[in-house]
Amino acid sequence: MLLRVDNLAIEFATYSGTVPAVRDLSFATDHGESVGIVGESGSGKSQSVLALMGLVADNARVAGSARLAGPDDAAPVELIGARARVLRRVRGARIAMIFQDPMTALNPHLRIATQMTELVRTHLGVSKREATERAVAMLEAVRIPQAARRMRAYPHQFSGGMRQRVMIAMALACEPELLIADEPTTALDVTVQDEILETIAELRAATNTALLLITHDLGVVAGQCARTIVMQNGQVVEQGATERIFEQPAATYTQDLLAAIPRL
Repeated sequence: MLLRVDNLAIEFATYSGTVPAVRDLSFATDHGESVGIVGESGSGKSQSVLALMGLVADNARVAGSARLAGPDDAAPVELIGARARVLRRVRGARIAMIFQDPMTALNPHLRIATQMTELVRTHLGVSKREATERAVAMLEAVRIPQAARRMRAYPHQFSGGMRQRVMIAMALACEPELLIADEPTTALDVTVQDEILETIAELRAATNTALLLITHDLGVVAGQCARTIVMQNGQVVEQGATERIFEQPAATYTQDLLAAIPRL
C-alpha cells in the first residue's frame, strides 16, 4: 500500500466559530493505482489533498492519519502533523501536485528554466547541466514545441493549456510515486482538456505513478480512475470501483450527480 488515510478531519477556526470542512475521510491507494475524488464545490475535496501536502491555511486544524509507505521497506511516513523538513523531503520527490490554476502556482518572476532546474537539483542532487537536460526532456514529453527555447520564457508567455503542461512536467520531473491532480483541466477548452488528461495518463503509465484525481467532472473520472470516492459536505457518501459506482450507485447523492450529466 502506497498511501493510507484514516479518519482525516479538517476544521477552520473563524471569528464566527469552528467550521468543519472534512470529517472522517478514510481511503487507501496502491502503487500505480488511480483514484478519483468527486463532489460539488465546497465538498472538501481540495482541502483533503492540501492537508496531505501540509499546505492548509494557518487557521486549519487537521486530525487523523495519512501514512505514506517508506522508501526501501523503511517505516511509513506520517504526513499529518509532520515537521516541515519531513514534508520538504516528500513534496516534489515522492508526492507531486498539479494545482487548479497554473498561473498562480508558477512563479511569474522566474523563467521556466529556473523553476524546473531548481526543483530537479533540490530533489535529485544532480548538476545544473543534468537538471537542464531533464527539464527539456520533460517539456518535450508533455508536447511543448521547441522545448529548449521555451525554457527561457516566463509563465505569462504561455497559453493556459501550455502552462498546465509545464505544471505536469514539473510535477513528474522527479518521478514521484503519487501524483495529486486538483482539477487539472479547469478553465481549459474541451480539446485541450482531452490532451492534458491523455498526457498525464501516458506519463503515469511510463513511471507507474499512482494518481489521486480531484474533480467535479464525472466524465473525467470515468476515463481516468479505477476507483472513485464521492464526497458531500465534507464526508464520504460512497466509494468503490468506478464501473460499479456508475452502473449501480448506492447513495442518493451519487445518483443525483449522475442524473445531472447532460444526455444527448
